[in-house]
Amino acid sequence: QVHLVESGGGLVQAGGSLRLSCTASGSIFSINAMRWYRQGPGKQRELVAGITSAGSTNYADSVKERFTISRDNAKNTVYLQMNSLKPEDTAVYYCYAEASTRATMWRFDDYWGQGTQVTVSS
Repeated sequence: QVHLVESGGGLVQAGGSLRLSCTASGSIFSINAMRWYRQGPGKQRELVAGITSAGSTNYADSVKERFTISRDNAKNTVYLQMNSLKPEDTAVYYCYAEASTRATMWRFDDYWGQGTQVTVSS
């Protein structure tokens, strides 16, 4: 099993910054993609940013030039640096990992964190 734990959420004023972290633990064999999703009040969950094991990244149009995703493969950790935050960025942010365990080897499954709240006040 793989466990994802997010941290770094909180309350910030518009224009401010936050850095989210997500660390994977457990019987990890390999991790492919890691992503950040978010779900705002009354909205569907949406992809914010993703990063491959090789470091290729992609972003939602709404966060380009403001958010940066990165990862430390040695620490099984993904980060999301969020700058110039807007009230519309308010959401629960979820970490996702496509990972395999020592038991499953090259069979990859989807794993999710429990979410961390980000609130941006105007």
